Amino acid sequence: MSKVKYWIATISKEHTMRGIAGGFMQVCHGKEAPLKRMRKGDYLLIYSSKITMEGNEKCQAFTAIGRIKDDEVYQFQMSETFKPFRKNIEFLECEETSIIPLIDDLEFIPNKKSWGYPFRFGFFEINENDFNFITSRMLQNQVTFQIPLNQ
Repeated sequence: MSKVKYWIATISKEHTMRGIAGGFMQVCHGKEAPLKRMRKGDYLLIYSSKITMEGNEKCQAFTAIGRIKDDEVYQFQMSETFKPFRKNIEFLECEETSIIPLIDDLEFIPNKKSWGYPFRFGFFEINENDFNFITSRMLQNQVTFQIPLNQ
């Protein structure tokens, strides 16, 4: 079995919410190649630089955490002229988390003054330490319940 990988996709908040509602993601304007790099069991963080793809209102936050459900990549007819590739994702309950207070501690951002540069690629792999650091912030207020063993 291959090692779990951790990915970041840059997707507007509006499109992220659409993906969460439908249990899927599409990246880089519907390209297939980035989705084929992810394997079942890999983890994904979605970073939203903007609220909407077309607008200029900044978001600058991690807006979703997901786990890749399977290895399938499929096309979906969104309009007569747009048939993007998608991948099924199991999204976790989490809180939107600003990137600003995290920048200095993220290894995938070598130049802290130009911290937005890695996100311009739209999709890239990160290490487990960065993934755990970001998700610890996104999940910090989530309540978990444990079932007593002796009942």
